[in-house]
Amino acid sequence: MIRHNLMCSVCGGAEFSARSILWQGLIDEWQISRREADYIDRQQGEQCTRCGANLRSIALARAILSCLCMSGTLQEAIDTPTGRTLRILELNEAGSLTPTIRGFGGYVFGKYPEVDMHALPYPDESFDIVVHSDTLEHVPNPVHGLEECRRVLKTTGALCFTVPIIVGRMSRDRTGLPKSFHGDAATATDDLIVQTEFGADAWTFIMNAGFCRVTTHAVEYPTAIAFAAFKT
Repeated sequence: MIRHNLMCSVCGGAEFSARSILWQGLIDEWQISRREADYIDRQQGEQCTRCGANLRSIALARAILSCLCMSGTLQEAIDTPTGRTLRILELNEAGSLTPTIRGFGGYVFGKYPEVDMHALPYPDESFDIVVHSDTLEHVPNPVHGLEECRRVLKTTGALCFTVPIIVGRMSRDRTGLPKSFHGDAATATDDLIVQTEFGADAWTFIMNAGFCRVTTHAVEYPTAIAFAAFKT
């Protein structure tokens, strides 16, 4: 059991457990140091014992709350007038955050890769918030995928998302490199190949997609980082 000053932004819990997530093959493919592997392990494997949200999901919850101009927890936000009418699109399951955000009144789920981020099947300006978590790295053209997210947002809408980030280097396109998966390569499909390894310039992909403003939300940096990108 881990106890520290961190509060879960999903449920308000204050006790956490931890387990190792990374395996040596992925560490070698990404050419990451022991320190980098340690903070990635924490973002994925350290989780609230009350609701199960890991640090990545907690950072994403903070980003969503900032877009709603709310404090407290995501569970509390659901029971507000805004939460009951919020149109929110979740692309792929956002890990342990999904059971909570399903509670928003206008929740819509688009399962990746059945729902293609290069051609979202939703009209322009349909949603207040679009959410995805550790999905963009699998999209062949991440800027175009972000452009599609921007298209389906209302004028005042925002995109909240996470990608695995190695903060000490720049992003790398894995074209021409051996296939890398975030799951079991024996059972994973080509849709789950890692196309982009994101680094310190991850925010530039957002701006290149036409968003006018981006904010960064970190849990014990560099352990877990989430972005909120605003259409206008």
